[in-house]
Amino acid sequence: MDRKHIFAVVGARPNFMKVAPVMQALSATGRFKLSLVHTGQHYAPEMSDDFFRDLGMGKPDFHLEVGSASHAVQTARILERFEPVVLEQKPDFVLVAGDVNSTLACSLVAAKLLIPVGHIESGLRSRDRTMPEEVNRLVTDALSDILFTTSRDADENLVAEGVPKGKIFFVGNTMIDTLKRFESAARASDIAVRQGVERGRYLLVTLHRPSNVDSPEGLERVLTYLTEAARRMPVLFPVHPRTKASLERMGRWSALESMPALHLLPPLGYPDFLALMAQARAVLTDSGGVQEETTALQVPCLTLRPNTERPVTMTEGSNLIVSDDVAKHVSLLDDLLSGRVVPRDACPELWDGHAGERIAAVLVDQVR
Repeated sequence: MDRKHIFAVVGARPNFMKVAPVMQALSATGRFKLSLVHTGQHYAPEMSDDFFRDLGMGKPDFHLEVGSASHAVQTARILERFEPVVLEQKPDFVLVAGDVNSTLACSLVAAKLLIPVGHIESGLRSRDRTMPEEVNRLVTDALSDILFTTSRDADENLVAEGVPKGKIFFVGNTMIDTLKRFESAARASDIAVRQGVERGRYLLVTLHRPSNVDSPEGLERVLTYLTEAARRMPVLFPVHPRTKASLERMGRWSALESMPALHLLPPLGYPDFLALMAQARAVLTDSGGVQEETTALQVPCLTLRPNTERPVTMTEGSNLIVSDDVAKHVSLLDDLLSGRVVPRDACPELWDGHAGERIAAVLVDQVR
């Protein structure tokens, strides 16, 4: 049997958790030749190499090593380096995930070379084009031949944009596949104690969105909120490299280091970060993926953004969102910690740990 060749593309750490279950399920079919392509958009070991090891993905077959740069330069580098690999290897199908620059660039290369594209996590919309990820989502979905969705509202978005229903497959959330694989170990982990806090008695923070960390105004806003949060409960803050660079550039890093209730941590591997999420009293974040993971873990999440492209985490999950108003966020945090506000704790439809298998079944049928 002639096995079709599938390129699975990853670039940033959220991609790894989304793609790993699909590669495992595709491998189990025995129907495909699989090649893992890492663009190197996230390149530090704790943001890249450690994830391949922790998730059992093996080393990438192709590493483009694009590194960090502006959106335009990074996207251009991926285009320039991905195209020769595609021309040489001639894959039959390119599979991308999420909404990062790697997703957009590799979809564009494949589409121009007339190679079908599948997009994991299609149809998410924030309606906010100031977010680079929203532009990446729109363009990738427009280029894709098979669109895998995580929620019913994503299906509705795609149909409203004119995508034929026959190209849309509601499969669930592959990130939750990975979470469920590690959940038992995460809940049993002693990492919280090792960080000097009690289980269920700390707040976990992640920040990396440009609107929050790239401008003095945004950074000042979230730092004010962090200060207020740390007055209420210990805060664990694994600091993203770009966030740390902004804090140092704007002269705010030393002030954070001096706050006794704020524990600044380096970026963490997936198992440790998942454990801290699972054991937190609440999570404060601007990450879309963390909104989903906390929903699956039934841990309250306060989203430090004025919108979300994942409304199912609010209507069915544990995510709460207000605006960029710090006073409102602090008030909501107080309501949450006091028990006056209790988030929903239902897990969305098909977030059951088997999304990767459903994607593999679709590809067995569609990629011939």
